[in-house]
Order: sequence, then C-alpha cells, then structure tokens
Amino acid sequence: MGALCLGCIADDFTGATDLANNLVRAGMRVVQTLGVPSGPLGADVDAVVVALKSRTVPPAEAVSESLAALAWLQAQGARQIYFKYCSTFDSTVTGNIGPVTEALMDALQTGFTIATPAFPDNQRTVFKGHLFVGDVLLNECGMQNHPLTPMQDANLMRVLQSQTQRRVGLIDHRVVARGEAAVRERMAQLQAEGVGVAIVDAVSNEDLLRLGPALKGMVLVTAGSGVAIGLPANFGITPSDQASRLPAASGLRAVVSGSCSLATNRQVQDFIRQGHPAMAINPLRMASGADVAAEVLVWAQPLLVSGPVLVYSTADSGAVKAVQARMGVDEAGALVERTLAAVARGLVQLGVQQLVVAGGETSGACVQALGITQIQIGPQIDPGVPWCYSGPAPLAPQGLHLALKSGNFGSDDFFTKAFTMLA
Repeated sequence: MGALCLGCIADDFTGATDLANNLVRAGMRVVQTLGVPSGPLGADVDAVVVALKSRTVPPAEAVSESLAALAWLQAQGARQIYFKYCSTFDSTVTGNIGPVTEALMDALQTGFTIATPAFPDNQRTVFKGHLFVGDVLLNECGMQNHPLTPMQDANLMRVLQSQTQRRVGLIDHRVVARGEAAVRERMAQLQAEGVGVAIVDAVSNEDLLRLGPALKGMVLVTAGSGVAIGLPANFGITPSDQASRLPAASGLRAVVSGSCSLATNRQVQDFIRQGHPAMAINPLRMASGADVAAEVLVWAQPLLVSGPVLVYSTADSGAVKAVQARMGVDEAGALVERTLAAVARGLVQLGVQQLVVAGGETSGACVQALGITQIQIGPQIDPGVPWCYSGPAPLAPQGLHLALKSGNFGSDDFFTKAFTMLA
C-alpha cells in the first residue's frame, strides 16, 4: 500500500465529500470515512477524509472528536493534515473553527497555519480578509439567518480572533498574486510578529493554485475545500479520470432534503415544477407524536417505480423560526434529522439505490442511520458535490450510490441533473 499523502478532518459530512471531490478532480484516489474508523485503513489511496459531525456540537466535544481523527490519521502515516470547514466559515459564537484549529496545532506542535474558506467555483471569495458569497458580503447573503450558525460578520480575522488565543493575521491578495516565494516570505514575516493563524485572500482558482506550492511541507492546513485543488501537485499527482470511477448505478431513486438554504429551496421548487412527486414533512406534526416517517414511506412506495421522489423539510427562515420558538432550536433540528434519517433508511429498504441527501446535518444523520462507514468518491455533479458509492451493506446488499449535498451548493436543477448524470 502506498504512502498516505493527505489526512483530512471535515466538520460535517457534506463538507467532507466537497473536499474529497476537489481532491479526486485533481487526481487523488480518495476514501471518505463516516466517523473515526475503529481499525486500520484497508484501501490503497492517496487521501482519506474523516467526516465528523462536529460543526455545531459544544467546542470541547468538537475538539475531542477532531483529536481522535488526527490520532487515527497519524497512525495511517498521513504526511499532511487538512482541517476542512465550510466555505461560509460558519460556526457558533464560541467555535468550532478556532478551538479545533488550536487543538490540532497543539497536538501537531506547530506554531503557524493558514485559514481560508475561499472556493471560487462556488462563488466564495476572500478579499482583504472579508468573505464574499457571490457579489455580497457573508452577512448579507442569507447566512445571517442560518438557524444554527448565523453569521453576522464577514471579517474573517475578527471572526477567528474571537475564537482563538493565537494572533490572527492576513496574507492579502497582492502577496498571493506574486506567487509561492512571496507567500512564504509573508508567512515568515507573520510568524516573526507572533501571528499563529493567517487568513489568506483568494478570489480565483488561480490564486489557490499559486497558494498551493507555498503550503508544501506545512504540517497543518485549515481551509474550506477550495485550497484542495492546489495540494495534490505537491505530492507529484496530476489529474486523471481513473480516480473518479464508480460501479454502474441501478435501483430506485429518491431525494431527502433537510436544508433550509436559499439554494435548496430553489432546488425543491424546480423538482416539483418538473412534475416529480414531492412530500413536505411538518415538524409540528412530528412534535405531536405522529409517525411521520411511516406516513412518508407509505406515500413513496407506489411512486418510486415511476421515477425519483422527494421528501423535504425545507422551509423559509420565518417558518423555521416559528418551529424553533415552539420546540427550541436544538430539539427542532434533532427531531427533523431523526425523521429524515428514518425516511432514508426506509427508502433504501424499499429498494432505493440512488439517494441524494441535501443538508450537512441531514446527510450526517442519514448515513449514520444507514450504517455506512466508508464511501468511495466519484465524479462531480456540481462544484463541491460528487456522486459517491458505498459498497454492499446490510441495508443495501447491492451497494448504494449517494450524493451528499451541502445546503448552499448546486444549480436549481441539481436533483434531476444528478440522476441524469448517473444514468
């Protein structure tokens, strides 16, 4: 088995596939594990992405899980560690990006790393330390209304400094534009000034590709998935179609959506407009004790033979807040996740072998309910979202093709496009 180049720790399940997707497109053979494996890596790959569900848990818990992932990756011989967070840099007020970054730095005994959520392919850019989503600042793009991790500030230096004891600095766009030597010089200067973490500007893929060589040999990299496009070349790896090949797809098709993002709302409406069957689930009915998952499966069973079906809890931010006011934020979210996870499990038992899941928290709940522990990363559907394959498992003896989509990602016709591509 070859040496493991990159060991990656992702703070949610869709973010993990987003990162793995970029590594595969750059030529790396990648396996994604769902949680920290209990045994050694059994595959000959260039990178492993350990997907955690740590974005919104208490900071101490996120740190503990991340350190467990680090220890496992070190035991597999990973030569560089990559802590991956969302391209909208979202976290709670107390973390978890800062606390996890510091804990990993301490464990790896390194005094300096970089941080950038830039992902230009999905219109996430960093300029003068500020994060833009499309043409607007982070706090004006809808993320200010996120039900779990509302982002009220686009200044990444300020956001990260509030979560970490180490000084936060900036490598701005003018330095990045001058390439590897200039970036390394700026990193040395910041370290001499006592800076521990440097936010890095990037407004294009070219910026990320210029940054990549400067990160060669850096013990720990922290970033969204964008930086991944510039790292495989540091290990002598070049793009190849072989890296993304999956077994042929078969079986029934379904979509389970728990995201409340503007992008996913549009995708749900597009799927319905195209005439496909869709069923919305009501959190207040779940709270009253109704077996909503069982009702959904009775509805779905006769429809699946005719094409894909959609089950969704997607709603606008006002509707979400009304449910949270009645039940509490944590319980409302957990109830929806449990129900959608039960739906996903039931759909697979009905013969679904091609499953799209929208939303990071929802994806985590669904793959855990399905008992999936490892997936192979395949071709990209849209930037940040690949098809994946889970081999034969107790619930899916024929294997299962999965697309785990971050709420904010994908074109309006993503759900139908995904199945067309797999066919």
